[in-house]
Amino acid sequence: MRNSTPAQPGPGGGGLSRRGLLAGGTAAAAATFAATVAGSPAEANGGVAVPHGRSVESFHGPHQGGVATLPQTYAVFLGLDLRKGTDRDALGRLMRLLTDDARRLTEGRPALADTEPELAVLPARLSVTFGFGPGFFTAAEAEDRRPRSLKALPEFKIDKLEKRWSGGDLLVQICSDDAVTLSHALRMIVKDVRAFAEVRWLQRGFRRPPHVEAPGLTQRNLMGQLDGTVNHRPGTPDFDKAVWVADDPAWLRGGTMLVLRRIRMELETWDAVDRVAKEFSVGRRLDTGAPLTGRAEHDPPDFERLNDVGFPVISEFSHVRRAHVADPGLRIFRRAYNYDEGLTARGRSDSGLIFASYQADIERQFVPIQRRLAEVDLLNEWTTPIGSAVFAIPPGCSSSGWIGETLLS
Repeated sequence: MRNSTPAQPGPGGGGLSRRGLLAGGTAAAAATFAATVAGSPAEANGGVAVPHGRSVESFHGPHQGGVATLPQTYAVFLGLDLRKGTDRDALGRLMRLLTDDARRLTEGRPALADTEPELAVLPARLSVTFGFGPGFFTAAEAEDRRPRSLKALPEFKIDKLEKRWSGGDLLVQICSDDAVTLSHALRMIVKDVRAFAEVRWLQRGFRRPPHVEAPGLTQRNLMGQLDGTVNHRPGTPDFDKAVWVADDPAWLRGGTMLVLRRIRMELETWDAVDRVAKEFSVGRRLDTGAPLTGRAEHDPPDFERLNDVGFPVISEFSHVRRAHVADPGLRIFRRAYNYDEGLTARGRSDSGLIFASYQADIERQFVPIQRRLAEVDLLNEWTTPIGSAVFAIPPGCSSSGWIGETLLS
């Protein structure tokens, strides 16, 4: 896992002419102000910044941040479609540009063309992660280097996918413990990509912040369930085997594969179900997260135990049984966020889960689990996948490198 450390003061960078977004005195003034702000966060915001606001997640390393990183409070997932004529050379320029600004922003420094540099000085564990969809490889003339499992998922009978939440050539995942920092970073990234791509979809998510609940605990989704009890711990051999690509394609070694699913929750009908029925459907107790055969959240479920009338205590159609994977190497790593878009015109909740699943191989790990869930899972009564996208997450880079260099250089 990447460690959080206080941001180190640093210069705001050189001139702004590389993008031609600013000119003359405006550019000079912005560059000067950026350097001043980056060197003194307390002066920039008119007060004393608390240490957590200056905490940094390292941008450099063998893996990109935002995967093994302890999940931040807020996330935004940006799906982009490449503009016609964006070729391999253009993609190289784009990824150099994105890497440069992401590197600066995650370190608490403003982007080079940042006209509001004071918004960048408190990164609050900001991470920026990039992913390549199937169309990226077509544009890069690199179909022969596209991962075998990077393709549209099979059709599942429970899916009601909407185009506005699905697909995409390029993904940018931005996470932070501060919503202002997150919005600012998103705006800087969108400025960078505007000449190369157009926005296909934008999804915002949230979790409980670290000042409310201790970091590292299993979080609850909006249905009240502890979400992600059986999840590998980053930095362990099981995590490394299940998440990071270790063989082919060679350019992706140290990277991973992402399946992003938007799952709508039917909270009104869920509210109408009694607690016993809810726990029977999930296979776990809602208060502790313990399996119905155990006492604590992380007790292993006993699928062989029968009740007094001879039926399994944990139903064969329960979510916990259908999602169970015995082989640790075939499990997925989930990093989910809640979403809440308010109320529909009928006054119903428009809420659900942005389900981010990371694994080394989508076909071997994610697809078999999803097939079982789609076939029969009692929770399907209250959950509906309405968005789906797949991306290859390249490895990280050094301080002199850039994301995607192993594919495009």
